[in-house]
Amino acid sequence: MNNIRFLGPLLAVALLTGCATGPDANPRDPLEPFNRGVSGFNDAVDRAVLKPVATAYQDVTPGFLRTGVNNFFGNLRDAWSVVNATLQLKPRVATENALRVGFNTVFGFGGLLDIASEMGIERTTLDFGHTLGRWGVPSGPYLVLPIFGPSSFRDATGFAVDTSVDPVGQVDGIPTRNSLYVLRAVDTRAGLLRASGLLEGAALDPYSFLRDAYLQRRQSQVDNLIEDGSGLPGVTPAPR
Repeated sequence: MNNIRFLGPLLAVALLTGCATGPDANPRDPLEPFNRGVSGFNDAVDRAVLKPVATAYQDVTPGFLRTGVNNFFGNLRDAWSVVNATLQLKPRVATENALRVGFNTVFGFGGLLDIASEMGIERTTLDFGHTLGRWGVPSGPYLVLPIFGPSSFRDATGFAVDTSVDPVGQVDGIPTRNSLYVLRAVDTRAGLLRASGLLEGAALDPYSFLRDAYLQRRQSQVDNLIEDGSGLPGVTPAPR
């Protein structure tokens, strides 16, 4: 619920900062001045904290430990993907992800080992933003979230739901819970080190490049979800 309370004021501030206008304004990014400001803040935090910590983590932590950490958090994501696949009326995907969670939790020491992938059980990662799009909720304007980065009005709403049921957030001990949050953030950033280096070197305007790539990728994912569910009544492609 804390994330839902946080989201409302953020959207209000974004709307009140004014919209981008003029012939070069992107119709999918009417809040570009606000978004660029948040993006600049995120870049500063990344350069000062996240990237150095993630680089050190990658350099000093043995590969098998990093893999175990990544597998553990991936197993938690698989559990939430089961719920979203069920909400999207995708029994095959729900079953595959449920099998992944079962095998990896029981035989993979709580998810530290990815036994399911070795068995050829496919992973389909789904979040609540996908589920909203699956049922025709439009993406809405592009939105950059503080710390968390690229999103949209629809995906930000989905993100609030995702985090409200996050298993890490249900851990009772505050030090343990916060340690898990930090470890997951560092693991995620470490996995993006190479991609961020390519982005910095290839794009004249990293902001526009990342925005367009994010919106295109999410729209493609949602379109694929809708096409896979063709024939269900009342389902049309989500407006862009």
